[in-house]
Amino acid sequence: MSTLKVPAVSPSHRDDAMQIYRAFKGIGCDAAAIINIIAHRDATQRSLIEQEYESTYGHELRKRLSSELTGHLKKAVLLWMHEPGERDAFILKKALKGAVKDQKAVTEIVCSRTPSQIGQLKRAYFSNVGSNLEDDIEAELSGEHKKLLLAFLTTSRYEGPEYDETLVEEDAKALNKAAKKFGLTGKTFIQIFSDRSRAHLCAVSDIFKTMFKKRLEKAIRDETHKNFEYALKTILRCAEGPPRFYAKALRKAMKGIGTADTDLIRIVVTRAEVDMHYIKAEYRKKYGKTLNDAVYSDTSGHYRTFLLALLVMDPDQPMTNDVESNTPAPAEGIAPVKTEPMTISQGEGAKEAYL
Repeated sequence: MSTLKVPAVSPSHRDDAMQIYRAFKGIGCDAAAIINIIAHRDATQRSLIEQEYESTYGHELRKRLSSELTGHLKKAVLLWMHEPGERDAFILKKALKGAVKDQKAVTEIVCSRTPSQIGQLKRAYFSNVGSNLEDDIEAELSGEHKKLLLAFLTTSRYEGPEYDETLVEEDAKALNKAAKKFGLTGKTFIQIFSDRSRAHLCAVSDIFKTMFKKRLEKAIRDETHKNFEYALKTILRCAEGPPRFYAKALRKAMKGIGTADTDLIRIVVTRAEVDMHYIKAEYRKKYGKTLNDAVYSDTSGHYRTFLLALLVMDPDQPMTNDVESNTPAPAEGIAPVKTEPMTISQGEGAKEAYL
């Protein structure tokens, strides 16, 4: 269930385009006005706004946003402007072909998607990147991690709730046996995790604990490492419930000193129109605080305002003035008019992350 809050009466995309154009006029940029529009429009509405803006004003809206905004606000807004399928392809392209490879992002996008979503993703990737996703993963990744992702991308899996109890028991035994010799090969894990449905894997996890007095996830953690471990755990956690997986990923992104802003942006933006309502409920249940509170504490300025707008403000969430004023706040997210370098108090300093 989405947390995106759009106006009850569908606004005119012509009026939206005009208001955004006006937000760019003058000295600086009225980021608050842009957030008030962009953060409250669904994918179809955003696409119409882009088309109207280009036809009326003669240049691309995303390019103008890129030149007017800065830092994490810029990255979040630009990622939000993509259509969902195109967005996943964009994330994968940057993660695979960027200056710094982000194997965590590749793993999360691929291993958290259903078979039907993967089919759409592969088509979108080819259309937008010009190459096959499998070929790029083959070229850029390595080892058991690469083998698992390729198998997961190319194997057809049942998406229904039914499963074979006999096969579930056989798989649990096979995984337990394979775990004891994981130093040699992960072939059994790759075959089962790429071939079985989510309902089947969830049942395997349950019976594994009953039979061997040990959680399947712990067996994975004990016998694997790094990207291969994360891929297996992502597949298993999403089988048990995607909201729990994303709640845990968000917690990790904001836990401790500093914030993994790239991960935070990716998860909030990609799930806001999908299942963020359930992720928020799971987060509060598991960690005893609201996701909004966590985001509020770990972000600032217009960047904070934008993410909270996608999450929808909780009743007990303190309000900021960022989107109530027509004057941009002197915080992160607006391209500076002067040429002096931004200070940490003005921007985000060493937290700069790449998407």
